[in-house]
Amino acid sequence: MAQTGERAVLPLSVQNAYRERYRAIRPGWRSSGDQLDAMVRSHLTPDSHVLDLGCGRGGVVELFWRDVRLAAGLDPDTPSLTQHRGVGMPVIRGLGEHLPFVDGSFDLVVCLWVLEHLSDPAATLGQVRRVLKPGGHFVFLTPNMRNPLMLANRIGKALPALQRRLVPRFYGREEADTFPVQYRANTVHTIRVLAEASGLVVHDLRVVPDPTYLALNGWMFNASVISERLMPKGWGVHLLGDLVRA
Repeated sequence: MAQTGERAVLPLSVQNAYRERYRAIRPGWRSSGDQLDAMVRSHLTPDSHVLDLGCGRGGVVELFWRDVRLAAGLDPDTPSLTQHRGVGMPVIRGLGEHLPFVDGSFDLVVCLWVLEHLSDPAATLGQVRRVLKPGGHFVFLTPNMRNPLMLANRIGKALPALQRRLVPRFYGREEADTFPVQYRANTVHTIRVLAEASGLVVHDLRVVPDPTYLALNGWMFNASVISERLMPKGWGVHLLGDLVRA
């Protein structure tokens, strides 16, 4: 997502600085983004066919698209596609519920910050399974609705106009990048049920903690770290998953 930098209450640069502090406190901890990158690259070969589902302006695939046989992006938002950062990477307008590709087209489908927006995640996962080759992987990153921070997101679901104003102001995103949320595939249990129903197998499903989302200052950061320690392990803020077509 695009960042508006200094206008943000909690800009990405500050958030990343607190992540470095958290790494010092918890050696071995990696952010969801770092884990996602490693997970995606573990499935890549020079012959891979990769789809970035809900690519927006770009997330991960545009970093390596020239290193694989084929990489393409799909998104329903035309303005995002026209500003895609992977200049020259093929992108197409479309919906996850109706993927415009033949069966068995891709070795890997990557899906970042998309599941939370789907009104029919079962249909999308069914389409993902269809376009994956046997043994192909679907790697995704999405918020975890078990996390208490998601209370604010539930308010955003009920009041989308308020969400479009507050999220950009707080994290520095462009307002045009703030889309309505549904949260119909945002718990470990729901993802497992949806995967089984669509014919996908859970290869890896992680709950990733990250106390930096409310780290407005040192006191808030320390309070968030303490909260992370007290919460059940399944309440981390992000869900990182890897589903496979068996």
